[in-house]
Amino acid sequence: MDSSTTAGLWDRLTGIQTAPDWWLVAATGLAALAVVAWRPLWLPARNAITIAHEGGHGLVARLTGRRLEGIRLHSDTSGVTVSWGKPTGVGMVLTAAAGYTAPSLLGLGGAALLSAHRITVLLWAATLLLVLLLVRIRNAYGLLTVLLAGAAFVLVSWLASDDVQALFAYAVVWFLLVGGVRPVFELQRKRRGGAAPDSDADQLGRLTHLHPVVWLAFFHTVALCCLVGGGRWLLGL
Repeated sequence: MDSSTTAGLWDRLTGIQTAPDWWLVAATGLAALAVVAWRPLWLPARNAITIAHEGGHGLVARLTGRRLEGIRLHSDTSGVTVSWGKPTGVGMVLTAAAGYTAPSLLGLGGAALLSAHRITVLLWAATLLLVLLLVRIRNAYGLLTVLLAGAAFVLVSWLASDDVQALFAYAVVWFLLVGGVRPVFELQRKRRGGAAPDSDADQLGRLTHLHPVVWLAFFHTVALCCLVGGGRWLLGL
């Protein structure tokens, strides 16, 4: 069906796509693991995790009724999300907890879509989320980073073959699942050295009167459970 018509676009969006061979799915997972494990590759690739992290803060802030002032992404792969509202309470706790859990939860959602053979839905949904994030970015580096990420999804969605789209989608989801694990260990190491006194875990500790280690354990649990569950879906186990 002609994808230039409304009916064609709808058919393309709702249609079922063929998953890559099992060995290709496994290969994209190993490639994602290599990127996360090897520091020279991880440092630039971590920007994608920061986009998901800060996007998670921003999305949950909006969902809980807070006013989202803006998001900044920095070249050192750090980021800041500023929202206004009640400084305590459930909304603030959920907003603070959303950052380190967002990449893994997005990866889990992506794995669910891919296990249902909804590759196009995943690519278009990711593009929409990046567009929504773009309007909230408040610095040049952040704009450039999100624009490049969005451009990659648009180009793959519209110009690449079905096989390339599938491999790209699986690689992205694997990277979110595997890449969601490492930042929590990095945060744990920084806190041990006293280098992150205002981290999300410490803010949550002050908000909930629970030790920040409890929140670190929560972040670890979410990341590892999403990796195991999402990995099983991707591999069809």
